[in-house]
Amino acid sequence: MGRVVVVGSVNVDYVVRVGHLPQPGETVGSGVLAVLPGGKGANQAHAAARLGAVTVLVAAVGTDEAAGDECAALAADGADTSELISFEGPTGTAVILVDEAGENMIAVAPGANGRLSAEHVGRRLPRLLDAGSVVLASLEIPVPAVAAAVRAARDAGATMVINPAPGMPLPPDLLHDVILTPNEGEIRLAAPDAGTEEAAIAAVLSAGARAVVVTRGSRGATLHQDGQPVVTIPAPRVQVVDTVGAGDAFNGALATALADGAPLADGLQTAVAAGAAACTGSGARAALPAPADLAPLLTAARAAG
Repeated sequence: MGRVVVVGSVNVDYVVRVGHLPQPGETVGSGVLAVLPGGKGANQAHAAARLGAVTVLVAAVGTDEAAGDECAALAADGADTSELISFEGPTGTAVILVDEAGENMIAVAPGANGRLSAEHVGRRLPRLLDAGSVVLASLEIPVPAVAAAVRAARDAGATMVINPAPGMPLPPDLLHDVILTPNEGEIRLAAPDAGTEEAAIAAVLSAGARAVVVTRGSRGATLHQDGQPVVTIPAPRVQVVDTVGAGDAFNGALATALADGAPLADGLQTAVAAGAAACTGSGARAALPAPADLAPLLTAARAAG
């Protein structure tokens, strides 16, 4: 298996479960608080490591207790923390509201994540990568740091996956030969001038992306490649507790499968199963699956297909 190098964020998550998500100006009482480790980069590193990938996280943390807790948690799952960079001040923080149906709202204060620079990434990645590696980046860190990861992956001949979350317009030069994994809202934001989802996907592919994978929650995911028919990967049915972390499970599993040499469509089937499995527990980490958790879901999917 090739190495999975995750470039992304580390957060501490304050998760409040409420009866319904508040509207602007509304206070919803009787919430239940849990304080959990999080951040898309750390979550994705945990997801890949838990599935057996040789995983390195390149990220920034603060000098608070949350940083030490996260280093210990990553190490416990088998992820390499030697490339974490420490900055004076707080680790990133996320406030997450989850309703009874499992839907969520998230606000993030980046903390140390905002200080991860292109120089930091550019110095570390070249010695970590070869043609069998997969680089996985998300957008809770500055875009120049993501661009540095893209350049390093191209130079090494590695596979580059960008999970464009939170959604934002993406410069075309960031997209060449990249596998982009937006959800249905994020693909529209990636190319906001395009208007429709179909036009946004076409714009990203025209910029040279290798593939666009749109995640669609309980409807699975769709694979779009230039000149190829759309491939739909249905999601297995599971009992949803909450959807926090499902996207990170999906992306970590996809990177793991690609690092193991799986074709993209096969990797997506594994990723969809991992995203579904992550919905069966509370928070971003508790239900990240191990291989044994995916086996029955994949067996059912193959039987249905």
